[in-house]
Amino acid sequence: MSKTYRNPAPTVDVIIEVAGCIVLIERKNEPRGWAIPGGFVDYGEPVEEAAVREAKEETGLDIKLKDLLYVYSDPSRDPRQHTMSTVFVAEAEGQPQGADDALRAELFALDALPAVLCFDHATILKHYLRFRASGQRPSPAEMLANRGACA
Repeated sequence: MSKTYRNPAPTVDVIIEVAGCIVLIERKNEPRGWAIPGGFVDYGEPVEEAAVREAKEETGLDIKLKDLLYVYSDPSRDPRQHTMSTVFVAEAEGQPQGADDALRAELFALDALPAVLCFDHATILKHYLRFRASGQRPSPAEMLANRGACA
């Protein structure tokens, strides 16, 4: 009798900074709404390359990766399946254009983000704002204490 193993799907998300704002995409597919650009890592692809590729596919921007924020893996973070996202901070220049899985891509001021975001992206952006202000990333203890609280 053989065992069947199920593993989370690896994904990346990229917080792209452009002229004091960040880029968000309006998703074309379910779940619909605003989200941080990102997507699934291809087999054989390093997460850094996946981040650059997904950002280009969804926003048309050539990005420069600056930092790693955290790895988000709460099983409830994506309603479609258990995913594990490596979240990067990047910078770019220019005007984003929605493509691929994005209906559109827009720049948002950090104090004027959409009220409702897909997945656990509200939590990720809350952590990002704290990181920008203080350099403090989420800690494993913090993530364990808040497990299941995606918002």
